[in-house]
Amino acid sequence: MAERLRYKGPGFRGFHFMAEIAVTSMTGFARAEGRVEALPAFAFAWEAKSVNGKNLEVRLRVPPGFDSVELPARQAAAETFSRGSVNLSLQVVTEGGTNHSAIDEAVLDQLIALAGKRAASLGPGVGPASLDGLMAMAQGRTAQEIPDAAALAARDAALLASLKRALAGLTAARRQEGAKLASVIGSHIDTIAALCAEARALAATQPEALKARLLQQVQEMAGAVPALSAERMAQEAVLLAVKADIREELDRLAAHVGQARELLSKGEPCGRRLDFLSQEFNREANTLCSKSADVALTRIGLALKTAIDQFREQIQNIE
Repeated sequence: MAERLRYKGPGFRGFHFMAEIAVTSMTGFARAEGRVEALPAFAFAWEAKSVNGKNLEVRLRVPPGFDSVELPARQAAAETFSRGSVNLSLQVVTEGGTNHSAIDEAVLDQLIALAGKRAASLGPGVGPASLDGLMAMAQGRTAQEIPDAAALAARDAALLASLKRALAGLTAARRQEGAKLASVIGSHIDTIAALCAEARALAATQPEALKARLLQQVQEMAGAVPALSAERMAQEAVLLAVKADIREELDRLAAHVGQARELLSKGEPCGRRLDFLSQEFNREANTLCSKSADVALTRIGLALKTAIDQFREQIQNIE
């Protein structure tokens, strides 16, 4: 289960909001080691690391002769993660092996036959072993050293069990990094909510500011055009007030704040949805700035855009 972080920050309407946040990052590293008793025995290590990515991309590197673990390794990664660029590499060190480079053709023929039987038993979806891999296995070996199908199956089972430990370690590392991100993202959401609350307080003064501006403009033009009647002044003030009303934008921003907190608290992959939500945040902030008739409100709008940009930058790291 994802690590959870509790935070407390200002709510949209002045109360304090308390929630649990569960976030998984796309960045992490893990390593798992093991040893297989075979002819010859060998030690191995899986390294698993991941970085940000729009979708899930699995890159796998295994030594020649270990192609049979490639497909199940990719499947295991796909079942574990939903986003990120995941790199898996298998390192093998043979213990007590020979240094002969010659390839015994009889041994190679035996390996080819064995690979064919195993591929047939596994059914469709499992490709044949590569010739390069089989030649690498045959290099410097005798017929007595070639493992049978049961030995190969046991070898692969040990390798895949170790891979699962590496993937579990990578998951833990991504969640640990996600817990740190949750604190930062939560603070950005609190900042957005607080700025929206300030903007709502100033919204009530918008009509008066617009009226004062209109009166000033009329006075400046009094010598050039006929004076406007009180009724006409009132009509113009109402039209300007309607155009500059930011309550609808503030209501939508409030809804976006609530949705962001809800997505973070579910403990599910939400990076894509939060990225889309950040675009909606930015759209409302732009409209708020364009409607502003007050310097203080404009400053709040600009600060809001900055907080939204910081929020969007951090969520690029979320699975």
